[in-house]
Amino acid sequence: MCNGYSHGTSSNPATAMNNRYQLFPGGAQPIPSVRPTGVDEPDHGIVQTRVGNGQNPAGSLVRELQVTGTAEVSSPADRASVQLRLGNSKGTVNEATTSVSRRLEYILQTVRQHGVREDDLTVRKFLHRSELCYHMNAEVTVTFSDFDKMEQATSLLLEKLDTSVLVGQPKFFHSAECLNNLRQSVCVSAVENAHQKASRISQLLGQSLGVPTLVREEETREWKSHKDDDDDDEDEDGRKRLGQDVASTQAGRLPFIPSITASSRVSVYFRMRDGNKKKFS
Repeated sequence: MCNGYSHGTSSNPATAMNNRYQLFPGGAQPIPSVRPTGVDEPDHGIVQTRVGNGQNPAGSLVRELQVTGTAEVSSPADRASVQLRLGNSKGTVNEATTSVSRRLEYILQTVRQHGVREDDLTVRKFLHRSELCYHMNAEVTVTFSDFDKMEQATSLLLEKLDTSVLVGQPKFFHSAECLNNLRQSVCVSAVENAHQKASRISQLLGQSLGVPTLVREEETREWKSHKDDDDDDEDEDGRKRLGQDVASTQAGRLPFIPSITASSRVSVYFRMRDGNKKKFS
């Protein structure tokens, strides 16, 4: 952690200070003619201490510590969309629509009882005629935020309506609110890591950490987890499993819930104080 500071000695105090600290004007950006002496660690952060070599408006020197912090946060999908389809074919329009309407009303009543709001329901109906009869088809799309209630509702519909309704596999996704919270959390975690790093460095140097003067998010990344369909069919050595019993081959896979991982890298500047809490600025 302290690799960014030179431990060499010098008979000239000014030279010793330059070997240990990177000199910047007080509170300003680096002077192009000054060669940086901080250690650049792209994966673990940059640790620099800078000392003002000019006069700030108050006429005093400024010491600042710059560190970078990184963090990764993962979040599983918080929403699931399920499609339910039903239909009927009869000789008259009334017969075709009545049967579908009764089942459709039961589906809507069931999902409402399991906490689904009207905003999370979409119903589509389509009536058409062939040469012999009328066909009535309906499709209900339900968005669940409680996956336990989703399983309870779909199981009840399958039990009561049996083959007269087709229940699709749930499609999991992240809501906008979930993604926003994820991005905020990873940035805050990166700042917290930078603060912890700066606190340990200031203790090592016999100084105390002052207030932050600048926080800048340098880089953000996001990626989604993907299920490898071949993993379940291979052993630890990558060979296909053979001789599985009948029960295991007939068992279907459970729906896969994807996750999104976000990473953040931030730079934070802190004002430095001496050991007795006295500010340099």
